Amino acid sequence: MTALPKRKYTIEEYVELLKTSEERFEYFDGELFSMAGGKFAHAEISCNALNVLRNRLVSRSCRAYNGELAIKVPTAPPFRFPDTSVVCGTPIIEEFQGIDLLVNPILIVEVLSDSTNSYDLNEKFVGYQSIESFQEYLAIAQKRAHVIHHRRQADGLWLRHDIIGLESSVYLESINVTLTLQEIYENVNFPDSQPPVTIQ
Repeated sequence: MTALPKRKYTIEEYVELLKTSEERFEYFDGELFSMAGGKFAHAEISCNALNVLRNRLVSRSCRAYNGELAIKVPTAPPFRFPDTSVVCGTPIIEEFQGIDLLVNPILIVEVLSDSTNSYDLNEKFVGYQSIESFQEYLAIAQKRAHVIHHRRQADGLWLRHDIIGLESSVYLESINVTLTLQEIYENVNFPDSQPPVTIQ
């Protein structure tokens, strides 16, 4: 992990760091957040969510992307890196200092970790709400079968549901897809040393 001085960074400094560092960071109000992984569960859950979404969206006008694709966030410039994003129809791409930004995601997925849990559920989610196309947000816990599902209502307010337990599922209205927690957590060991989750 790169040791960075504790100070305020400009957007220009942040973008240059992204281009020269092997580690990925996000920028928020002059502060840099390390997006480094390092946890098997995080990688497994991210891959599971992406793969299941891609399989469900075959032959549809929607497509899922991994965490390499940056998202333009109007109220939290310059951009963010969600674990997974889904766009329906033609992706709208803008370039920012050599980095391609997706403008019109409809669904965003984040896998929570100890270091970014509060950031993902608060500042980051609030910023995402400024994306006009954005309709649904999934925040997936690593240490237990728990998915937080936020959906934008017709009046613009966001409704939260907590889905708990491997026997549960979450319906994504924006893309008409249902994900089971069994699929999301396949091959993941929880901290209480239970056997890894497997699809029956």
